[in-house]
Amino acid sequence: SANFPESGLLAEIYAGALRAKGINATTTDPIGAREAYLKALGDGSVQVVPEYTGSLLTFLDKEAKEKDPGEVYAALLTTIPCSQIALQPSAAEDSNAMVVTRATANKWGLKTVSDLAKHANEIVIAAPPEFAGRDQGLLGLKSTYNLTPKSFRPLGATSAIVDALKNNQAQAANIFTTDPSIKANDFVALQDDKKLFGSDQVVPLVARQAATPQLQVTLNAVSAKLTTDKLAEMVKQVVVDKKDATQVAKNFLQESGLS
Repeated sequence: SANFPESGLLAEIYAGALRAKGINATTTDPIGAREAYLKALGDGSVQVVPEYTGSLLTFLDKEAKEKDPGEVYAALLTTIPCSQIALQPSAAEDSNAMVVTRATANKWGLKTVSDLAKHANEIVIAAPPEFAGRDQGLLGLKSTYNLTPKSFRPLGATSAIVDALKNNQAQAANIFTTDPSIKANDFVALQDDKKLFGSDQVVPLVARQAATPQLQVTLNAVSAKLTTDKLAEMVKQVVVDKKDATQVAKNFLQESGLS
C-alpha cells in the first residue's frame, strides 16, 4: 500500500479476500509514494496495490483530460504498462469535493456545486494553499462553475479546514470524499455535477503474472461491494476510532459475504 491509512486498509481488504479463497496473500509495510510502489510492482516485489483511476492516469499521462468515470478507466487501460492489469473499479471514490455543513446545505438547499455557485458572493472557501492556483481548485471553480468566492482562506491542515467550516469562518471547504471528518461532523459533500474534479475510483492494480482468473474474480467481487460511504466509514474507524485496520477489513469482508 501507499503510506496513508486508507491505502493500508484497502490492502488488508484485498489480502483478506484472497486468503478467504485459499490464495496466500500478505501485506507489506506501507511503501510510500506512487513512484516507489509502482516500482515495487514492476520489479515483482509486490503483486497487488490499491490504486485510484484518475490519479494513476494523470500520473502516467500528464496530458490526460478525461473526467467521466468510464472514460477515465478506459484511458487507464490503454496507458498502464503491459506488465500490469487494472481490474474492475469500485463505486468507491476518494476525490476532491466541495463540502458544506448540514446547516448550510439546508439553509440554501444545496445538493450540487452548481447550487453553491449561486451563493458565490456570500461564501468564504477554506482549502489547502495550493487550491488557489490549481485547475482542480479556484481556477476550475471559476471556469467550470463561474464560482468566484467572496474570499479564500488558505489552511494547511485538514483539521484547520474542518474547524473553519464548523465555526462558520468558511461556508465551503475542499476536503477529500472519504476523509473521516465528513462523517464525524455530518458535513455534506456536494455533487460535482460538471465533473471539475474528475473521477478517482478505487481500483486493484495487479502484476499480470500474478493475475490468475481466481485472483481477478476475487478482487473484482471486492470492488463490487465497495462504496464511498462504506470506505469512508471504515477509514473513520481506523483513523478516528483507532481500530485495527486488519480487523476493520475482516468485518467488512464478513458483512459483504466475501470471507
